[in-house]
Amino acid sequence: MSRPEHLAPPEIAKLLNLPPNTTCYILDIGCGSGLSGEIIEEEGHVWVGMDIAPSMLIEVALECEVEGDLFLQDIGQGMAFRPGTFDGAISISVLQWLCNADHSSHNPKSRLTRFFSTLYSSLRRGARAIFQFYPENDAQCELIMNVAMRCGFEGGLLIDYPNSKKAKKYYLCLFAGSQAGKVEMPKALGEDEREVEDDVDDEPSQVAYSNERIKDRRKNSSKQRRKSVKDKDWVIHKKEVARLRGQNNVPADSKYTARNRKPRF
Repeated sequence: MSRPEHLAPPEIAKLLNLPPNTTCYILDIGCGSGLSGEIIEEEGHVWVGMDIAPSMLIEVALECEVEGDLFLQDIGQGMAFRPGTFDGAISISVLQWLCNADHSSHNPKSRLTRFFSTLYSSLRRGARAIFQFYPENDAQCELIMNVAMRCGFEGGLLIDYPNSKKAKKYYLCLFAGSQAGKVEMPKALGEDEREVEDDVDDEPSQVAYSNERIKDRRKNSSKQRRKSVKDKDWVIHKKEVARLRGQNNVPADSKYTARNRKPRF
């Protein structure tokens, strides 16, 4: 089976929703051998590619006489393009690697923040960034989407063929602002498919999210539970346990036990 970075899916270019009869400037993140750039060129656009693997850039891309400009770059360190340089960005099977700490100095959240913040600055307002990636779990999806949202992006997660384990593809569709003020997510493929080879999952094909951060309410809920049970019965029970254990100086029970005191100024 071919690796995803060795393929050039045409649908990722369609998700960019570029204006017709207009030459656009596209950034290919993790360009590899430049196969995605060939799709961009066929659509009449100009592209710039970057990759962390020198072997991909030198031994493959240059030998194949790729016309796009190429950069050797670790995207976790960010990018240094001028603001509003690109009309769109694409990436195939790269984004999930930023969730790994390959070195002791790597912090996944910091590297994602650096990447998304510089990418947001490099895109013109209203441009799209489309990532095809393969997350290991839901936690990776939540981390990636939260960081992208904090950096200013809007958008959501699109899943093609959600009921098939072999054909399922994850697309993170990000928007660097919207001129109309409303973002419409593209429709996933395979939602109405009846010929499913694998087991059916109950996973939604499209997950949208807003500009509000996803808060972890577990800590607050646990604090509220601890606070709610500290009534008079709870205090008396704790005193009885302390007396049974032989502790001295346990305050006596009275009508003022666990009473609510008014604030003093």
